[in-house]
Amino acid sequence: MLKSFDIYSQNNILKIIVALNLLLVGSGALIFINRIINKLEDREEQYVQLYARALGYVQTADVNTDVNFIVQEVLVANKTIPAIYVNEQNEPAYKLNIDIPQDLSADETKQFLRQQILEMRKNHSPIRVDLRDGDFGLVYYNNSTLIRQLRYFPYALIAILTALGLLAYLSFSSSRRAEQNRVWVGLAKETAHQLGTPLSSLMAWVEYMRSDPEHYEESVTDEIEKDVQRLNTITARFSSIGSIPTLKEENLNEVVTHFTDYLARRISTKVKMTVESNLPPTQVVRINRLLFEWVIENICKNAVDAMAGVGELRLRMIPLHNDEVAIDISDTGKGISKANLQKVFAPGYSTKKRGWGLGLTLAKRIVEEYHNGRLFVKSSEVGKGTTFRIVLNKET
Repeated sequence: MLKSFDIYSQNNILKIIVALNLLLVGSGALIFINRIINKLEDREEQYVQLYARALGYVQTADVNTDVNFIVQEVLVANKTIPAIYVNEQNEPAYKLNIDIPQDLSADETKQFLRQQILEMRKNHSPIRVDLRDGDFGLVYYNNSTLIRQLRYFPYALIAILTALGLLAYLSFSSSRRAEQNRVWVGLAKETAHQLGTPLSSLMAWVEYMRSDPEHYEESVTDEIEKDVQRLNTITARFSSIGSIPTLKEENLNEVVTHFTDYLARRISTKVKMTVESNLPPTQVVRINRLLFEWVIENICKNAVDAMAGVGELRLRMIPLHNDEVAIDISDTGKGISKANLQKVFAPGYSTKKRGWGLGLTLAKRIVEEYHNGRLFVKSSEVGKGTTFRIVLNKET
């Protein structure tokens, strides 16, 4: 049987292959264009040498109409190469293919030509023109416009190839994330569906226990009912993954306090949990309560795991500028190394042996995509602890 090829599991190899192909194409183009430019420069130098010999011949040869006609054709044949002839008095005598501003005086024109000569000398050595009695002139020249344009072509090509490579990378990453999202959504909804049957049974058992208070203490039944309701909440959360949630105005102080009261009784008794609020008592935000409580739960449980069940967990609600509020969740756990700070929200990243590595990924998605907020690591120090910050827009 043919084995299936998982394109996503080979992403690093594919990226390397694409990068190497782009590098080879870009390097090949650069080498090829440079070879063409070198050949064109040699050819242009031959033209200028021919032009220099023609100048020397015109100024040294006897009068011969037919020959002078040919020489004149050589002199005017250059239509593209900028050139300046400097005579034996070191004065610019002729120029070719150089645009001189029309408003310059004679002295300014000479100064302009001398500046051009200085630029030409940087690129090419002048060509000697032998004259009578041992005198000589010099022809200065520069590359034609065609060669100057060709020099930029490889870099433009590399920029285009880089842009295409970046588009391919973004397209690949986007398709990969979309595929992962579909898997997560399907997994979440299937989990919610599978939880439905045992939940119905548990709810029936709670009612049975309430019907026989002589055998089952009411306090025990109440706690079991709370946990069943909690499972119902979790099921509702899983069902809402992949759907656009409904946001409602909620009192942030009440939501956080109510949920942390529930959570505090279900985590290690060696973890001291405190909640502090610097917000107005009636501060309102638009959230989906079920999903937002899930975010708080994920971060808090990760904090408890980071402390190995012993330490201090602190939640602090504070107002920010620009009509925003923040919830800082701090622990005294093992902290996150700088190398892993960028990975904590990546799908599949987990420091726990039995973890799926989806909790913080889903929490970030809930905050940023559904609530138009931000979730990030505010600070972390190895051996001292970590602070996560949730930022939400407040309702005024």
